[in-house]
Amino acid sequence: MKKLIIVIVIILCVYFIPKNISEQIIIPKDSIRFRVISSSDEDSDQELKQQVKNSLNKDIASILKDKDTIEESREALINNLDTIESNVFNTLKKNNSNETFKVNYGNNYFPSKTFKGVTYPEGEYESLVVTLGKGEGKNWWCVLFPPLCLLEADESKQEDVEYKFFVQEIIEKFSK
Repeated sequence: MKKLIIVIVIILCVYFIPKNISEQIIIPKDSIRFRVISSSDEDSDQELKQQVKNSLNKDIASILKDKDTIEESREALINNLDTIESNVFNTLKKNNSNETFKVNYGNNYFPSKTFKGVTYPEGEYESLVVTLGKGEGKNWWCVLFPPLCLLEADESKQEDVEYKFFVQEIIEKFSK
């Protein structure tokens, strides 16, 4: 019951936080990021990246359900890497793709990103990274813990980026 109340409070905060404050959200130092990198910027590779991301969202939401700390989230992700890899494999197969992929949990490189005056510095961050093929395309990323997502992180168009809470996105997606 306590966790449900916390989720509801978070969702309500998203709707009532003034826009200028929500644009200045900083990713906490103790966080776990999630990134899906496409093979290239070709439309077909970008669509495949979206399919993989969408498919993984449901599994990851289930894996992280009821996880209240970074330690619990970390352990759950590490213990479910096989599930995540199977999901990616099955999603690629479903989309008639023979694309190779790599799933990595650990410290992974993230390039610098500036969005609406906030610069997210490049560096090695604890993260779950799914790389499709050559991994030379645009990427999508968010923060799994705490559940703040930076969606559609297109490196060439900063105005395409929006903040959302991961829990809110999953609730919206699967309540339809």
